[in-house]
Amino acid sequence: MIVRRSAREIECMRAAGAIVAETLEVCRRMALPGVTTGAIDAEADVCIRKAGGTSLFKGYRGYPGNICVSVNEEVVHGIPGTRVLQDGDALSVDVGVRLGGYCADAAVTIPVGRWTPETTRLAEVCRESLDRAIGVLRPGVSLSTVCRAIQTYVESQGFSVVRRYTGHGIGREMHEDPQVPNFFARSMTDVTLPEGAVLAIEPMINAGRPEVEVLKNGWTVVTKDRAWSAHFEHTVAIRETGPDILTLRRT
Repeated sequence: MIVRRSAREIECMRAAGAIVAETLEVCRRMALPGVTTGAIDAEADVCIRKAGGTSLFKGYRGYPGNICVSVNEEVVHGIPGTRVLQDGDALSVDVGVRLGGYCADAAVTIPVGRWTPETTRLAEVCRESLDRAIGVLRPGVSLSTVCRAIQTYVESQGFSVVRRYTGHGIGREMHEDPQVPNFFARSMTDVTLPEGAVLAIEPMINAGRPEVEVLKNGWTVVTKDRAWSAHFEHTVAIRETGPDILTLRRT
C-alpha cells in the first residue's frame, strides 16, 4: 500500500533530507586521494548527529557503518573502513537519516581527484537518468513510466541497469511500498502513483553488464565483470505541482 504523506509530513522529511544533503557535501569535500573511507564515515556521523539526526543504516540488519561508501566496481552497500582512496576513483556515497520519526535517503557518485572521460560519462549518464525519472513524476503517473525513463536512457547510452536492487517508497521507515525498479519488465505489477507519495529513486548503472554479486562480508555489492558502477539517488515527493526533491541542501 502506497502511503500518501501530508504536507506536514513532507516538510518533516525535507528537514531530514537537508541533513542528508549536508552530509553528502561533507563527504564530497573529503573525497581526496589518501583519505580512508572510514574517515569519511566518521565525519558523516559527526554531521548527522550534530544536526540532531540518526543514521538509517547504522545497525540495520547488522550493517556496521553510518553511511555506505562504494568504490569503483562496488555498486552499493560498501562498508567504510581502512581502504585508502586513490586518484581517479569513483566514490559512491549513500546517506540515510531519520529525524523526528521521518526518513530521507540520497546518494551521489563523487570524483576522487581527476576522472577519466569514461568514468565522467558513466556518472553523468547515471545522474541524467535520475533527473529524467524525477521529471516524469506527477499525480496519476504510472510506476512503469518512471522505470522506463531510467532504463531507456541508460541503455541508449551504452550502459546497463542493475536489476537486483531497486529504489523504494520512504516515509516513517526507510523501505516502504512501492519498490521502484530502474527497469521495466512485463512481469511487474504496475501501480498509479498518487499525490503525496514519496519515493527514493536511485538508478545504479554499470559500464559493463548488469549482473552483480555480494562479497563475503555479506554486504558489499560488486559488478560480476568488475566493470565500474555509478549510483545517484534523491528522495522525491509527488505534489500537485510536480516533483518536489526533499534531499537538497538548504540555502
